[in-house]
Amino acid sequence: MWVRRVKPWVFAACLIPLGLLVWRGFTGGLTANPIEYITHRTGDWTLRFLLIALAITPLRRLTGWAALASFRRMFGLFAFFYVMLHFSTYLVLDFFFAFDLIFNDIVERRYVTAGFTGFVLLIPLALTSTKRMIRRLGGARWRRLHRLVYVAAIAGVVHYLWLVKIVTLTPLVYAAILAVLFGARLWFWLAARAARVMSPTKTSGDVAADAGSAG
Repeated sequence: MWVRRVKPWVFAACLIPLGLLVWRGFTGGLTANPIEYITHRTGDWTLRFLLIALAITPLRRLTGWAALASFRRMFGLFAFFYVMLHFSTYLVLDFFFAFDLIFNDIVERRYVTAGFTGFVLLIPLALTSTKRMIRRLGGARWRRLHRLVYVAAIAGVVHYLWLVKIVTLTPLVYAAILAVLFGARLWFWLAARAARVMSPTKTSGDVAADAGSAG
């Protein structure tokens, strides 16, 4: 299947942002404030992969291209990978494990509160992303749990919006993309609901006819 052939290339492409950071580190291209640069770049790619993962289902429904669903888990896990790098930079390089200062920072600065909330919400989603955990939780409970991704995405966008001291284009673009994705999901949900309401209920004669034709 073509998906198996493409997946390694997609996986490798998802590592390019990390590779560029490493390259900049070795060539002195991390600007005058390398900690801030790494923090911002890993945060950007966390949001980008999160939005890409959220876009998979609407794109699949619009295009009918079912194979897109095969990449959703990968993009979601890369969002978690980059948020781990983002938080690790904050924890190790920025505060050097000063947990008392980190706690105060989370409590006192609202953009840190929002970002930390999004990070915490992504942890159970990453831990339960395997097929084994889906079977263990059951499909319905697993889907309910993974709706937290919407809250995490909102927290991430709010984190960025509150972080910038003046209004800039990039966080507004992320917010607009997230709004469009939510709008698309709402539209599909309303369309499915309307289809259920409009579809006639089968009578017992219809059910018997279906059963006879199936036999």
